[in-house]
Amino acid sequence: MSVTHSDHTTAAKRATFLRTELERHNRLYYIEAKPEISDRQFDELLRELQDIEARFPDLVTPDSPTQRVGGAPLEGFAQIRHAVPMMSLDNTYSEEELAAFYQRLVKGLGREHIDCTLEPKIDGVAVTIRYEDGLLKHAATRGDGQMGDDVTVNMKTVKTLPLRLPENVPQTFEVRGEVFMPKKGFAKMNDEREEAGEPRFANPRNATAGTLKQLDPRIVATRPLDVILYGVADAEEARVKSQHEVFALMKRAGLRTADHVWRCRSADDLVKAIRELDEKRRSLPYETDGAVIKVDSFDDQRELGVTSKAPRWAIAYKYQPEQAETKLLAVDIQVGRTGALTPVARLEPVFLSGSTVSNATLHNFEEIERKDIRVGDHVIIEKAGEVIPAVVSVNKDRRGGQEHRVHAPDKCPVCHAPVSRDEELVVIRCPNPRCPEQVKRRIEHFVHRGAMDIRGLGESVVAQLVDHKLVSDPADLYDLNELLLARLERQGAKSIDNLLNAIAGSKTQPPWRLVFGLGILHVGASSARTLLEHFSSIDKLAEASVEDLTQCPDIGGTVAPSIHGWFRDAHNQELLARLKAAGLTFAQRETELASDKLAGTTWVITGTLSRPRDEIADRIRANGGKVSGSVSAKTTYLLAGEEAGSKLDKAAKLGVQVIDEAAFNAMLG
Repeated sequence: MSVTHSDHTTAAKRATFLRTELERHNRLYYIEAKPEISDRQFDELLRELQDIEARFPDLVTPDSPTQRVGGAPLEGFAQIRHAVPMMSLDNTYSEEELAAFYQRLVKGLGREHIDCTLEPKIDGVAVTIRYEDGLLKHAATRGDGQMGDDVTVNMKTVKTLPLRLPENVPQTFEVRGEVFMPKKGFAKMNDEREEAGEPRFANPRNATAGTLKQLDPRIVATRPLDVILYGVADAEEARVKSQHEVFALMKRAGLRTADHVWRCRSADDLVKAIRELDEKRRSLPYETDGAVIKVDSFDDQRELGVTSKAPRWAIAYKYQPEQAETKLLAVDIQVGRTGALTPVARLEPVFLSGSTVSNATLHNFEEIERKDIRVGDHVIIEKAGEVIPAVVSVNKDRRGGQEHRVHAPDKCPVCHAPVSRDEELVVIRCPNPRCPEQVKRRIEHFVHRGAMDIRGLGESVVAQLVDHKLVSDPADLYDLNELLLARLERQGAKSIDNLLNAIAGSKTQPPWRLVFGLGILHVGASSARTLLEHFSSIDKLAEASVEDLTQCPDIGGTVAPSIHGWFRDAHNQELLARLKAAGLTFAQRETELASDKLAGTTWVITGTLSRPRDEIADRIRANGGKVSGSVSAKTTYLLAGEEAGSKLDKAAKLGVQVIDEAAFNAMLG
């Protein structure tokens, strides 16, 4: 059908209106927490804009809400020279030094009272973001303070960062802030990585820094990045005269600022605010490690000036994390199911943050070398993110000469196979799939409730089976009998009978559970379901090429080669043959549908619902629908419960319709 000039003009006007409305509602939702419309209404507006842009590609603009998903991978980062250098701040760790800083201000300006602002110091990565003619032009990291990496494409994936400024603020100016990962988003991402067999990130700041360095913005778009802005590069350009005017400008511009900001007029005010923030910061959605204090007036700032590396009118106050000193007795190496070797500190027990700590993470061997941690050292530990105990430093003054260095292993400590190194992830792995510790972890994963769900095969029983050489891979479980199990400790006739029945019953588990239980790197439970829905049998999945695999929803350029390589391994092929001979289910069974009410629809489930997600997913399938693990343009509905996270944001961005459980039940009658 031909398109008339009138059609194009009408579409252009409507697209402009929709972009303006969507950005306004985005700001109300993310920045002001005062939504005016429902998620469904927002989704309908976004989908209408997507339809217009699909019909008239020339109407797509850089600031369109549809453009928040990263495009093609970058070849490398260009460099951006900062128009105004990004300086670091001097630090202080005591209230006395903070009071002394205030007295220097008083002396420098010759006044009794100096107005200051105090805000949380976000533990993230510093960035500068420039808007020109109302549009986001570029974003860059701090770098060396003079030049930084151009991370514009990656920063455009951050939902709280507007791509266009409203008309009631200056249209050209540069803001500075901190990119971070919220606590909940970081924890959820780590859980998903662990489920997929990927290493967990050590902390939110490192994860944020690594994400900003990603050359593939599509990966960045899946990470829970956020940003808080706290300053401007050029006050005259931004038309502001003080720090509190900066915060007002940010609010008008839809730019997110810190949750709490104090205005102080004395050293006592500063100390009081520091203490108030210390009480509040643990409930903040992001990690903080202190506070930033700035002279409020920009005229006063200019009069005070700067040193060669830091301004005289600002300082960072850093809280002392709750720490404890104890002795490092040994460093054990844990072997994971993917072969990753992780060093763990064994400590003299010490009380810290409400609990007794005897173990702590050392993250990796590169960290051990960087901090020069030795067995026998007196080490300082704290709870990283106030959850995981970590060794942060060494009290070298207490060394007596008996300490010995910790060397990265050349061989697996269990099976003695030569290790391999993943330089990108700083991971050392045991490459031997028959390593007893790897076997234990893989068997534990295979029998887990979310995989083959074999009750009675707990950690101690699995350890005995492997140590007695009764089991070396999952297929061996199906060769067990009463006589073999009688060799194990604390296994009576009733326990043995229950265990054998559970093993036999697992043969009828659907094939996606088997694929998940095999522990293929990057393949979680939802990916396994998707693969079997797409290929219908494990045999067809095993034959698939990398290209075939990438045609499957949610299977991308990292996961597909991993799956393809796993099925090409001779040891894995033999394992599959034995599992098939044991009678496990390899093909999807045709199930009689309760109805076809959801036929042709694809669902993603998120948040807390009244029933387990697996039950709800089965109900969707029983009524003709499909279930996916991630939101995409092919998703029809997002079923969202309480505390829905990043999937809700992605659904809004893609125009996917979001419904609650009541609406879902109503659809099924």
